[in-house]
Amino acid sequence: MHTGDFAKWTRRFEDERERRRAQGDPDWRESATLHPAVWAGIQRFQVGEDGDGANLVGKADQAGDADYAQAVRLFIAEEQNHARLLARLLAAGGMTTLAGHWSDAVFVRLRRLMGLRMELLVLMIAEVVALRYYRALRDGTDDSLTVDVAGRILSDEERHVPFHCARLHASMAELPRAVRRPVMALWQLLLLAISVVVAADHGPALRRLGVGRLRFVVDVMISSGPVVSVVLVPRPDAWASER
Repeated sequence: MHTGDFAKWTRRFEDERERRRAQGDPDWRESATLHPAVWAGIQRFQVGEDGDGANLVGKADQAGDADYAQAVRLFIAEEQNHARLLARLLAAGGMTTLAGHWSDAVFVRLRRLMGLRMELLVLMIAEVVALRYYRALRDGTDDSLTVDVAGRILSDEERHVPFHCARLHASMAELPRAVRRPVMALWQLLLLAISVVVAADHGPALRRLGVGRLRFVVDVMISSGPVVSVVLVPRPDAWASER
């Protein structure tokens, strides 16, 4: 990446933070009414959004780009805000948060296996899956509070994907050209496996939200195409035109 590229991302995150402050929270006085299967799915995703991000911050610091490290900290703050929003949504429906879930434990273990590149590749799987889930949650219910919360989170996730694509583009450029595409092909295979597991685990909830298991997996894999293209092509800022 050119010097200053991640300074732009830092400003974007900071601008969004100020916009959130001006907007304020959803109206938590509203109650939320959802099917039990949908509540169960929200509980699991809330666990995945929660965390201090210390491992990612440490690797970002080691990368030697202060602007990128600051942008990562702002990204983690947004993820923690997602966890807070989902916890408040659960409370509005009289539901509790989970102490943990096996799917989150698997993702954390995978992300910590190697360096920053591996961390981001695994994180990107979670982000791409989350894009489809939060779109389903926003569009698949008429509960106004849920629609508000899911819409806010989805808007953030739509910025997170190109942010990580930008850093992955730089990281993949450090690899020999011959191995870059095979690495991303393996990434797509892992994404396929994870999306199948998520679809199976969240099947009842997805059906309630109007998305079948197969449709969910297909949509996730379709959305992975632009990610691969942006990571591999010379212009990582092409995400918007690829979508």
